Amino acid sequence: MKDLTKIIFFFTGLFLINSCGKKIIETKPIRKDITETVFASGILVPENQYNLTSLSDGYIKKLNFEEGDIVNTNQLFAIVDNEQSIINAKSSSELLAIAAANTRSNAPVLKQAEVNLDLAKQKLFQDEKQANRYKKLYESNSVSKLEYETALLNLDNSKTSLLSLQENYKLLKQQADQQLIIQRSQKEANSISLNYNEIKAIVGGKVYGLKKEQGDYIRKGDIIAVIGSSIKLYALLSVDESNISKIKISQKAIIQLNTQLEKNYNGIVTEIYPAFDEQSQSFYCKVEFEDALGFNISGTQLQGNIIIKNKEDVLVIPRNYLGYGNKVKLKGGDEIIVETGFISNDWVEIVKGLDENSIISADKTK
Repeated sequence: MKDLTKIIFFFTGLFLINSCGKKIIETKPIRKDITETVFASGILVPENQYNLTSLSDGYIKKLNFEEGDIVNTNQLFAIVDNEQSIINAKSSSELLAIAAANTRSNAPVLKQAEVNLDLAKQKLFQDEKQANRYKKLYESNSVSKLEYETALLNLDNSKTSLLSLQENYKLLKQQADQQLIIQRSQKEANSISLNYNEIKAIVGGKVYGLKKEQGDYIRKGDIIAVIGSSIKLYALLSVDESNISKIKISQKAIIQLNTQLEKNYNGIVTEIYPAFDEQSQSFYCKVEFEDALGFNISGTQLQGNIIIKNKEDVLVIPRNYLGYGNKVKLKGGDEIIVETGFISNDWVEIVKGLDENSIISADKTK
């Protein structure tokens, strides 16, 4: 009996606690003008931002700028110490000089070919004279037919040999010219590679980040610095895929920097990026500021509300009066399902199910 009394006392106390902890609040739908927006978070990004990368391997011998500095277009930003490119440039110059010398008429290979060509011409001249002499002798029966034919065969061999040496000379000259072209292009390529040791700014701007320091070893393609416009920054907003279809070019946006939550900046959507970002599972859009920024540090986190449309004289209820499944509790405890339109953090548009005379209620915990 004593245990039963304890149980009854426990549940009675629990009921009293719950009764005291909750308060029923009531209200009626009202009509007001509302603004439908899409919320998105993002960061500040400089206009024309790009990564300045290394074009060769080596150690950073000199670094001319620090974060926050202004660099001009084509200004020398850093020097990379790459001995191999220096060696290649020097050797290609020497090989080019040799290749050029080999194309001259007094080049050893061409000179030897010319000597062989002259000897072949002299032999052909002698063999022609010999063949003509043997022809006359054969006609006077002074030599045999075999001796005359041998003289003719020697003449044919001399002609063939001369033709072969002439073609060989042309081939040697062509090979020397080709080698000159190859070495000239190789020298130009190595000269360009040597210039790669000097890292220059592609586009002028502000140095927003240094990824390497003097003395660091870098490889081709490594990022040395992040550079962008020193004047103009924009908001890069991450939009949920369920809302991206609502975003249009030229829509207005209200931006708040996390460093200045008390200040609103006006902006306008100027670009919607076409690709879906797998990492963030969202789409990106670009919002350019219409107001001057009072804080312009790249990477600053921010939040924005993109204005989709304005609605006038809309029937709304407070957001906390709408329950799960679009259910609304009426005075007396009955629940109905309503048809909603735009839903914000504070208000819910009622399309169907309630009117201005409806009394709705919600539980409020003290």
